[in-house]
Amino acid sequence: MMLIWLNGPFGGGKTQTAHELNRRLPGSVICDPELVGFGLRRMLPPPLRSDFQDLRSWRAGVVEVLDLVLHKHKGPVIAPMTVTNPTYFKETVGRLRDMDHEVHHFSLLAHRETVLKRLRQRGLGRAVPWLRDTWAESKVDECLSRLQDPEFAAQVWTDALPVKEVADQIATAAGIRLAPNTDTRLRAYARRTWTSLKHVRVD
Repeated sequence: MMLIWLNGPFGGGKTQTAHELNRRLPGSVICDPELVGFGLRRMLPPPLRSDFQDLRSWRAGVVEVLDLVLHKHKGPVIAPMTVTNPTYFKETVGRLRDMDHEVHHFSLLAHRETVLKRLRQRGLGRAVPWLRDTWAESKVDECLSRLQDPEFAAQVWTDALPVKEVADQIATAAGIRLAPNTDTRLRAYARRTWTSLKHVRVD
């Protein structure tokens, strides 16, 4: 089966795009590699917690789980996850390609000002500034720089694109057909807001 891996900086639109694809792509499922990382972090006492991607168990676990789903699930699999370390990228996305899975990778990019604005408006940070995700903000420059490298293709610039059009571009590039978008503007706004609130970082 097909894997669609959505890369990009925090605030790049991965989660919203993943849910838009899932909504309009019958039989698809979202498998979020971040959940594996959160589980591993919670096993560790706070002083030992760092970037979970540095754990070999995270990289190996993500490949094992996605390999299982790709073999057993009959529809497309969508994985929204930021990976900017070239070695880690090879050990996850590259490894899945080596296993002969059909992998379509996309880096969702936007200019720095756009990404920072999105980060500051999402979740509880919009209403309570001290709850902003400052860790994610600190990674913006690094993510945008690395993900423009050719090995992280294909790049999709999302500054001026609504989520539905980002999903349309990805579907076209991957050779898949999405169901028509029938959302009204109000329904789309409510859906995006709910998705954002469900994915507030708590770890």
